[in-house]
Amino acid sequence: MELKNLLYAKEEGIGIITLNRPEVMNAINYELLKEISTLIDSIAVDDDVKSIILTGGEDFFAAGADISYMSQADNLEAESFISFAHGVMNKITALDKPVIAAVAGLALGGGCELILSCDIRIAAEGAKIGLPEINLGLYPAGGGTQRLPRLVGSGWAKHMLMTGRPIDADTALKIGLVTEVVPGENLMEAAKKLALELASKSTIAMRLMKKCINHGENVDLYSGCLFEQKTWAFLMCTEDAREGMKAFLEKRKPVFKGK
Repeated sequence: MELKNLLYAKEEGIGIITLNRPEVMNAINYELLKEISTLIDSIAVDDDVKSIILTGGEDFFAAGADISYMSQADNLEAESFISFAHGVMNKITALDKPVIAAVAGLALGGGCELILSCDIRIAAEGAKIGLPEINLGLYPAGGGTQRLPRLVGSGWAKHMLMTGRPIDADTALKIGLVTEVVPGENLMEAAKKLALELASKSTIAMRLMKKCINHGENVDLYSGCLFEQKTWAFLMCTEDAREGMKAFLEKRKPVFKGK
């Protein structure tokens, strides 16, 4: 697969996706999204990849959508673009493998929406995360008005969306937008450490658990718990579950096969 807007590497069961449009601070356009979509499809069927890191590099994550393109788009073009963007964000969220966003510098607008579609977010000290679209007479339409309130609550979400002001990494940690803040030079080390930890778990248990979490966000508690019961009953019949329980009783490290 030829990538012009991304870099991709595999290390010890980790797939590392790096946004690579430094000349425009990784501004998100259709071509970038198309490459992410294609790459996620490839990762989904690659059994060697157990967890994923999505990053923009050491200096910035993504400064937002490509405004030069958006300012020229007519209604149909704008709808097509944002519909495709939603498809990509949903694909990341629905991926059967855990996705970690490693955020340095700016993650604004579409960049923020991209990290919201990930499972876990780690930020470098000094990172700025926000949705400034209101300052352009717009609002975020790549899932920002929907995913952010679900993650941090409506109060903080409205504050960020309505003021358009970015928050710093420490504030993002306080409100639950990120789970860890580390020095910039340690960002990828911290992300890889977590990704390796996740990659060591049972892939089938991880996959089913992620489905439970995602499903539960969109249904009532009773329906979510029922889904959890049914998937757990299925999981209990897998080789990984039996191996995990056997290893616990034998006081040894389990050897999971994803079966």
